[in-house]
Amino acid sequence: MIAIIDYGLGNLFSLQSSLKEIGCDVMVTREPGEIKAADRLILPGVGAYRDAVRLLKKDGIGELVKSQAAEGKPLMGICLGMQLLFQKGFEYGEYEGLGLIPGEVRDIRERIPENLKVPHIGWNELILKDNNHPLMKGLKDGDFVYFVHSYSAVTPEENIIAATEYGAELTAAVARGNVTGCQFHPEKSGEVGMKILRNFAEM
Repeated sequence: MIAIIDYGLGNLFSLQSSLKEIGCDVMVTREPGEIKAADRLILPGVGAYRDAVRLLKKDGIGELVKSQAAEGKPLMGICLGMQLLFQKGFEYGEYEGLGLIPGEVRDIRERIPENLKVPHIGWNELILKDNNHPLMKGLKDGDFVYFVHSYSAVTPEENIIAATEYGAELTAAVARGNVTGCQFHPEKSGEVGMKILRNFAEM
């Protein structure tokens, strides 16, 4: 069973539908018992880092996610959910994330040319950094996925399993042990996204 964690921000039902389409048992929940009973966890998210941090603190959902990850349960963050896996984010101030992967989440305008639009919205190519990672199984350089973001993770290279080019090389997917994340939306990324969700379900 995959639990999609409902902490108040996220495209939950599109993601749930995509997982059901590939044959996964999946539920959307914020109940601690159900989160603990699940085999795998997905932390979604759309919106501001600051708001997400506050919502994760409410009812101890963030601490529960951290403890489940520490026990070795596979966890995947998507979009804002991936950003929350890091130590800090700098959207509307400075806020502590879950600290499951070393690094910070920074405004992409610090790194890209001024003429490029922000947020970065649309299809972009993947640059695979670790095509042996189970999450990247069956993918290749140049596969397109769908992004909607203004912030990007800055993390040591050993944590980056895929990047993308948007005026600068930006982090697209990360992994550290049982914790993985995608800056893009697999559930909006066609067959490539379905492969990634399938890979996560088999990890």
